[in-house]
Amino acid sequence: MTKIKFCGLKRTEDIKYANELNPDFIGFVFAPKSKRFVDADTAKELKNLLDSNIKAVGVFVDEDLNAVAKLLKDGIIDIAQLHGSEDDEYIKRLRTLCDKPIIKAFMIESPDDIKKANESSADYVLLDSGKGSGVTFNWDLIKEVNRPYFLAGGLDCDNVENALNSLTPFAVDVCSGIETDGYKDFEKMSRFAQLTERK
Repeated sequence: MTKIKFCGLKRTEDIKYANELNPDFIGFVFAPKSKRFVDADTAKELKNLLDSNIKAVGVFVDEDLNAVAKLLKDGIIDIAQLHGSEDDEYIKRLRTLCDKPIIKAFMIESPDDIKKANESSADYVLLDSGKGSGVTFNWDLIKEVNRPYFLAGGLDCDNVENALNSLTPFAVDVCSGIETDGYKDFEKMSRFAQLTERK
């Protein structure tokens, strides 16, 4: 069964929704330029409210290695998701600081991007159309992926079934597609989960 990640949670209500719907992962965005940004203290408070069965993913864009490792070591997040220009050397160095899973995000525009994703040393790759752009990309390119991947980029209740009928992602990652006016919407989250769990 395809796993689910609800990304960009930032309020206590969001955690309450997640606890009720029980996705496999939730995401805290630590990129300061994002409108979904949370700081370490807020993330810690939210993580304390999160059901222990749900893994918290920290989303970073070219963040200092030690800052990422500290959040992992302190248990504020369980997994690091790298959304910037981090390379295999960065991943190698992060692993020397903390032995936790790493997801590396790739913006998919051409077959060459798929090649890079296949060769990444990260535990998982996330295939996206951009840094939280909220739009889909050419899914035909994904057929050349030879490893478990998170599918992101513009997923919502209208297209997730089509995605899962066409592809076999390890997980689907949704953010803006479960929001109304910039805030997480329980009805959309619930619907998305129902559509995904059928697959």
